[in-house]
Amino acid sequence: MSSKNSRIVVEDFHGTKVYDPYRWLEDEKAPEVKEWREREQEQTKNFLEGDLKTKVKQRLEKLYSFPQLYIPVKKGQRYFYQYHDGLQNQPVLYFREANEDKEKLLVDPNKFSDDGTTAITVFFPSDDGKLLAYSLSRKGSDWQEIYIINVETGEKYPETIQYCRFTNVAWSKDNLGFYYSRFPNPEGVAEEDQNKYNKVYYHKIGRDQSNDELIYEDNHDKELVFNPFLTHDGEYICLFVRKGTDPRNGFYIKKADSEDNFTKLFPQGEAMYKPMGIIGNTFYFLSDKQAPKGKIIAVDLNNQTQKTVIAETDKIISDAAVINNHLVLVYQDHGSHLVNIFNLDGVKVDQITLADYASISGLSGQPNDPEMFIAYNTLLRPTTILRYTFDGESEIYKTPEISYELRDFESKQIFYESKDGTQVPMFLIYKKGLELNGNNPALIFGYGGFKISMNPRFSPANIKWIEEGGIFAIACIRGGNEYGEDWHRQGMLLNKQNVFDDFIAAGEWLIDNNYTRKDKLAITGRSNGGLLVAACMTQRPDLYGAVVCGVPVIDMLRFHKFTIGRYWIPEYGDPDNDPQAFENLYSYSPLHNISKGEVYPHTLVLTADTDDRVVPAHALKFVRALKDNAKNNQDIFLRMEKKAGHGLGKPIGKRIEEDADWLSFLLKVL
Repeated sequence: MSSKNSRIVVEDFHGTKVYDPYRWLEDEKAPEVKEWREREQEQTKNFLEGDLKTKVKQRLEKLYSFPQLYIPVKKGQRYFYQYHDGLQNQPVLYFREANEDKEKLLVDPNKFSDDGTTAITVFFPSDDGKLLAYSLSRKGSDWQEIYIINVETGEKYPETIQYCRFTNVAWSKDNLGFYYSRFPNPEGVAEEDQNKYNKVYYHKIGRDQSNDELIYEDNHDKELVFNPFLTHDGEYICLFVRKGTDPRNGFYIKKADSEDNFTKLFPQGEAMYKPMGIIGNTFYFLSDKQAPKGKIIAVDLNNQTQKTVIAETDKIISDAAVINNHLVLVYQDHGSHLVNIFNLDGVKVDQITLADYASISGLSGQPNDPEMFIAYNTLLRPTTILRYTFDGESEIYKTPEISYELRDFESKQIFYESKDGTQVPMFLIYKKGLELNGNNPALIFGYGGFKISMNPRFSPANIKWIEEGGIFAIACIRGGNEYGEDWHRQGMLLNKQNVFDDFIAAGEWLIDNNYTRKDKLAITGRSNGGLLVAACMTQRPDLYGAVVCGVPVIDMLRFHKFTIGRYWIPEYGDPDNDPQAFENLYSYSPLHNISKGEVYPHTLVLTADTDDRVVPAHALKFVRALKDNAKNNQDIFLRMEKKAGHGLGKPIGKRIEEDADWLSFLLKVL
């Protein structure tokens, strides 16, 4: 093993020397890294294992064990959906005929791996429901492979479509093939280019992928990513164009039967244009151009003129679709969702009533369908499927049975003041009859970035936490989409400190209002939310009793050096090429703001060995830095999941084990 000093890397950022003594931990295959990681894992296991964890895990198994129907998709005269029986590792893909109740099995991913680490990430039936393409992810990887099955016969086609990440599959009307996008074959491609040069292809079923026809590429910008789809009438092929995590997408379109080039209806980088659907020659979009809370526009494809159909209001439009020749809008009201129905002229004709503090996770329906499905959950109840017909009738299509009494809990929303006076919403759930005596353990969850809203969300682990007397809070801080693009921009780039200030203020509000006290207060977040809690604990170590930091982004001077990290530059900034961005990132980067001799909260850092989105090196460097510098370094723990990624397709067994670990950790240290 090399000496400690010989491993220190010194770099110059715009005249500032930055020391990195933990660069060696980025080499995950190095024997010394593996040895250190295994020692840390063993210490964590010894701390967590015991009767407490056993009891927590047993209760979690009961809380997770409920049958779950996922939102149906209707194509032709068939409904396609995934179903989970409770403790299966992965949901199973079924279909049924529209006029029958009997369902038929299509794909069971639980048969693809003994440990449940192969998951169906998405599926795409053809318009007539006769063929279906589905994507598989292995070990939680963002890389996915596409397979094809004949729905009527169950026959699986021989080819495998590789090198895909989150692509759509757009079936041609003749069912002879589909459009999709992929990255280059990694063989012979430099590692830094394996997530670049995305291209659109047409695959003819029954043929090897090597024979696929190139449909579109952009040789001028290697960072663009394309999602192809066809309009429901088959008239147009469209490309949804993204660059990194920039929400300002492009939209290209051309006639499906034409050899013409794509028309750039909207350029990438101007505004958000979410396609809703097409009626005749009119294409409807949700856009935030000069309307940060969202508006609906209609584009006449004959002359490319556009008009506003539904203007911006004081509520955020978080989703929108054309279904049954109506405009279906999901509005966000202080983080909760409601659904309004409009005719094509923008006149409101109906409103769908959901439960209090509802969060919609999906809409399903076609422009000419007489029905649609809405999937939503609440703070205390898992996903319910509602069926709506456009004569104004709605019914609960499927709601899961639960193993606890709703009347035992309370949920509410409060608003608190951040450091600069901004009012921030926060959801709270706890046991009914809670005493405001300052002695209750409390856990705050947050994210604060990438225009992702923290809507009310259900988790079996949260129920267990509340059963143990805990308070669970969701802070809807800036950086998300709770109040539109302005709210997002107030928490990105040079405004990122607002995010941390908002989250810190959430904890202070709970303490000031006697819900909890400092040594009983815990915070948690994942991914960008892992950055959030790591930054808050380094800025205010005195405020928290415990931190659960999941798959975090930690080294803010090198985040863009790994896998797809460069796609986050529009959100965080570029430390290499922008001196102002460097100063800002350096000011809050958790790795670079750990103080020698400081007493830090009890900390559990979660990561996974095959995470190809936020690489484990972030977590490893953070834990090692805390171990080297914290006065109470015995209170810092690392948990690394094996054969798992950033969270995509994580099997139920692994989810229960992870939840049992962090719950028992909090119950022990608070």
